Amino acid sequence: MTQIDSTTLNQWYVIQSSAALTPSQPRKTRLLGRDILAVRQEDGQATAWEVSTKGEQGQALPVRECYDYVWTTLGEPDGDIFSMPEFYEDGRRMVVCGIATVQTSPGRIIENFLDMSHFPFVHTDVLGAEPDTEVNNYKVNLRKDVNELWATECGFYQPKAMASATEGIEVDYQYRVANPFAAILYKTCPDRADAMDLVGILPQPLDETNCDIHYFMLVFDDVNSDQELIQFQQGILMQDRVILENQRPRELPLQRGAEITIRADAASIQYRRWIKEMGVGFGTL
Repeated sequence: MTQIDSTTLNQWYVIQSSAALTPSQPRKTRLLGRDILAVRQEDGQATAWEVSTKGEQGQALPVRECYDYVWTTLGEPDGDIFSMPEFYEDGRRMVVCGIATVQTSPGRIIENFLDMSHFPFVHTDVLGAEPDTEVNNYKVNLRKDVNELWATECGFYQPKAMASATEGIEVDYQYRVANPFAAILYKTCPDRADAMDLVGILPQPLDETNCDIHYFMLVFDDVNSDQELIQFQQGILMQDRVILENQRPRELPLQRGAEITIRADAASIQYRRWIKEMGVGFGTL
């Protein structure tokens, strides 16, 4: 069994949406190379435990239900799940967009999420379009009080920034990496000048180079149905999936100079440095 570093081990991971885990629909899955089973008991409580190679019930795992998801851990996290106060704001809709299985490491997924330079070429006429391909300078800040990585002042022109957008707009982006394997994008809300929509990505590492990606939208949108929002976000993720599964190596290199970088990669460079300093070895080189 792969040796798992303590930082990776002691994280909370999403393993299923709360709505999808029912007494009649348990979820057998994997986390960090280990087989686990999540079950909704008849009294409504969500439970999880490790499963042996023979299918026998093993160690019970801690479980939390938060933000319409079921979370667990194989270790002993220092704190609770990251704070997301927007979830509780009146008028916002939490839209759970499903699960996508991708053959890559969790670090590659987070890094791709932070990358704006691919928008015009991968998400053409939606998140970007030629000739507007330049990524403007932005700020990257490690907030040591909460140990989170933020990229701010990330402006980018997008033909269709969200499902509710009716025309192209200059979008203000803020990226938040709340822990090594969880990231949230805050972006201009087309319907409200005083608010930002959220898009979250929560990789569940099945093993070092295979992940289930859980993703959500937390939006102000009175126009589109949940299914329309899900289809919009699934379309974007399926385009990213092709890129992710063709990257080699699948593990995320952490050594300096391992891959060519440009100015637009400032968030990626800082992300690699940050997780290396925390001792993350799982899914990395």
